[in-house]
Amino acid sequence: MVLRVTQGMIQSQLLSNISNNVKRMSVSQNQLSTGRKINKPSDDPVGITYALRYRSEISINDQYQRNIDAAKSAVDHTDTVLSQINDVMQKAKELTVQGLNGTNPQSALDAIGIEIGQLYETAVGLGNDQINGKYTFNGQFTDKQPYTLATASSDIPDDQKISYQVSAGINIPINQTGNEVFGAPGNNDNLFKILKGLHDAFSPSPPGTPANLTVARGLMTDLSKRFDNFQTVRSEVGARANRIDLMDNRLKDLDLNLTDLSSKTEDADMAETITKLKTDENVYQASLSTGAKIIQPSLIDFLR
Repeated sequence: MVLRVTQGMIQSQLLSNISNNVKRMSVSQNQLSTGRKINKPSDDPVGITYALRYRSEISINDQYQRNIDAAKSAVDHTDTVLSQINDVMQKAKELTVQGLNGTNPQSALDAIGIEIGQLYETAVGLGNDQINGKYTFNGQFTDKQPYTLATASSDIPDDQKISYQVSAGINIPINQTGNEVFGAPGNNDNLFKILKGLHDAFSPSPPGTPANLTVARGLMTDLSKRFDNFQTVRSEVGARANRIDLMDNRLKDLDLNLTDLSSKTEDADMAETITKLKTDENVYQASLSTGAKIIQPSLIDFLR
């Protein structure tokens, strides 16, 4: 059977081919302008599922990174305050040893008592330390002041931990409670109780009353115990800071890997895309040139 090809069929096929060439050129131009080879799900149905998964994981990691940054800031601040509390305790030990050497007149002991009283006020101030308007040593009740100057040794701060999630299933506490740092109320190694007792022992009331060095010696023992327990707390904070740094490095490595995988899935190869676009443009120009020759004959041309 002979198939008759008409001029209309030739023109219709020509227009269809030119349209396809334009579409291919448009796709390449779109990829080149956006820098992505997946601009809609139909571009790569399988690739878009991986791309969405990578985007989700990158978004989750971004939140973990923000948590780590906040945790690192809180732990570093806590370590700074603990260093200041350490200085207070060191000074209190030095003054106590000086007061117990047995060669000081009462006036010197009174001066030591006054200075220890200043250290007591400093310790209470550090116990009420704040960062971003939140109290550092009052557990989860960060909006309430844990200690008062008059009753610090008997004040009961909250002892709950605040934890930040830094990875899937991994939570790191970022605070130390007041009881861990200063000692629980009522305990002999409570720092506020010790400092208040040393002040009263060296500079008793009324003025001129002899110092009670026996009490001071007992408090010196309690101060040494509190200092040892305090060093354990500082070690925990240091270990926590190291763990946060390790998690920070791990998250950054993971984010880098996910970004690379996402880029390989979604981003266009610019050299390849430019080459393909130039090829599509040449094909399009060739189809236009060929079409101009094909549809050139008219009815008058046939009648000649």
